Amino acid sequence: MRSHLLNDTTAERYRSSVTEGIERVAAKLAATDRPFTGVTVDALAPTIDAIDLDQPLHDTAAVLDELEDVYLRDAIYFHHPRYLAHLNCPVVIPAVLGEAVLSAVNSSLDTWDQSAGGTLIERKLIDWTTARIGLGENADGVFTSGGTQSNLQALLLAREEAKSDSLAELRIFASEVSHFSVKKSAKLLGLGQDSVVSIPVDHDKRMQTVALAHELERCRKDGLVPMAVVATAGTTDFGSIDPLPEIAELCEQFDTWMHVDAAYGCGLLASLKYRGRIDGIERADSVTVDYHKSFFQPVSSSAVLVRDASTLRHATYHAEYLNPRRMVTERIPNQVDKSLQTTRRFDALKLWMTLRTMGADGIGQLFDEVCDLAVEGWQLLAADPRFDVVVEPTLSTLVFRYIPAAVTDPAEIDRANLYARKALFASGAAVVAGTKVQGRHYLKFTLLNPETTAEDIAAVLDLIAGHAEQYLGESLDRAS
Repeated sequence: MRSHLLNDTTAERYRSSVTEGIERVAAKLAATDRPFTGVTVDALAPTIDAIDLDQPLHDTAAVLDELEDVYLRDAIYFHHPRYLAHLNCPVVIPAVLGEAVLSAVNSSLDTWDQSAGGTLIERKLIDWTTARIGLGENADGVFTSGGTQSNLQALLLAREEAKSDSLAELRIFASEVSHFSVKKSAKLLGLGQDSVVSIPVDHDKRMQTVALAHELERCRKDGLVPMAVVATAGTTDFGSIDPLPEIAELCEQFDTWMHVDAAYGCGLLASLKYRGRIDGIERADSVTVDYHKSFFQPVSSSAVLVRDASTLRHATYHAEYLNPRRMVTERIPNQVDKSLQTTRRFDALKLWMTLRTMGADGIGQLFDEVCDLAVEGWQLLAADPRFDVVVEPTLSTLVFRYIPAAVTDPAEIDRANLYARKALFASGAAVVAGTKVQGRHYLKFTLLNPETTAEDIAAVLDLIAGHAEQYLGESLDRAS
């Protein structure tokens, strides 16, 4: 069994095995003509259930053949231009190369003696990102598993900086369309059920700062502590960006931690055209970025950044076997001192490879393309009487729904849109997402693929309309 260990004696086996796997994936990518096969859980589950994990195949080719049946054939391929659903981006080749390198070397980014240069590369990328944001010379941060963890850590720091004697007194303010991880974080941090105050949004799905000011004032009058305001730079459902400068003013006025959840909108940090849309982010106390959303990186690649590096001490714990206190005075850089995680992948290498190969402008150009595409999509929807589109895009998201020509019960329209989404998914021809707007079911395009065209959008809209019309026709037949 030692022949399977990666070391100096098995380097050639490593090369041939990985090459064989890469060739399989490359062939699959080249031959994929739709984002999904339409396979159902009931159809696929028996194939996987029938595999006896205690009976290995002992042959890489046989394992890859089996993998074709249980995964590769039916995987959902984000690189396809008609995958339009969630915040999943196609990935750039330099980052995939970085993934291969980091997996093989297998550095752990918790301590210097497990990573060496990896530690310095991660720190360099944190400095690069904080400089792009404009957080100042005292800024710092650390890579995380994703936006949920980044938001959790930011709110942990905010909780500790609030210095309240009672957790029940703490309040977090976020818009009604902010990410669910804000409420999840509040629960994990031991705050009360009512700790997250939902602030209404305007027609463009941006936090209403007048309402925020009112709630902050009421919080103080009630003897409570405004722990943090979470401003969103790119909401999951709409791609909307809260008015960051106005929120920053209110946070300063009320001495409140300002966190910006830019998991989606962080692509604007590299944008050549639209960087101004996140002006004000430089005034944040903490920022979440997800490189695996709008920097075209493989999952996972995220970071939490802070204006004041000293606030990261709230996540520090010294273990004698790992990062004893003496290492601080010896100036040994241990990233575990800043992180909620201990063992941690060298995910920063993917972004490093990308920047060293493409440059930030290359990333920004790709993100600008999907933002431009969203404008084209919005124009198509706005001109098409079959659809109601909710809001003009700020980033690359479109929320809309099919509306039949004949007057129909709103609940029936809801069912038609739900049916259209499910039928489209089952066909495998395209994948779209869904959400609710004022209690009604809507569909959603999240455009993160520069290869997607306006023609793709138009074709998918026709498919959606066809499925919805089929449902409504059958519904009328059943009624009669």
